[in-house]
Amino acid sequence: MEFEVKKQKILDVMQKHRLAVISTVTSSNRPEAALIGYNHLETLELVFRTFTSFRKYKNVLENPHVAFVIGWDDNITVQYEGVAQELRGSELYELQKKYLGKFNADKKHISNSEERFFIVKPTWIRYTNLSDQPEEILEVKF
Repeated sequence: MEFEVKKQKILDVMQKHRLAVISTVTSSNRPEAALIGYNHLETLELVFRTFTSFRKYKNVLENPHVAFVIGWDDNITVQYEGVAQELRGSELYELQKKYLGKFNADKKHISNSEERFFIVKPTWIRYTNLSDQPEEILEVKF
C-alpha cells in the first residue's frame, strides 16, 4: 500500500483523539506509562507537554525513546515509537500554539515555569483496525 494512504489512515486516528498513553523508561530501565494530551503535525510528528516535576520529564531527558498508544475506539489503534526532543526558541512558540489549538483550556498553564513541550519524531508506526474483515494492519518505518 502506498505511503500516502497509510499516512492518511494514521492521521485520521490522530485527529480523532486528544489523549494517548506514553511509555518512557527510567534510569534503572523500568517502564513507566502515563495518560497525556497530544497534538500532531501533518508529518506524523507528535507534540506533548509535561512539567519538570513529573516522572516522564526526567525519563525523557535521560532516554528520549518513547512509545505511544493512540485510540481504542472502534477497535482502531495507532502504536507509535519515536524520539522526543524538548522544544526551545521559535520552534517552541509555534508548536506550543499548535498544541494549544487542541487544548484551549491548557492555556492557563503557559506561564507555569515548570511546563515543557516536546516534539516526537516517529521511528515506527503501526495502524491496526480490528473491525475490518480481514483485519487491517499497516506499518511504517522511518
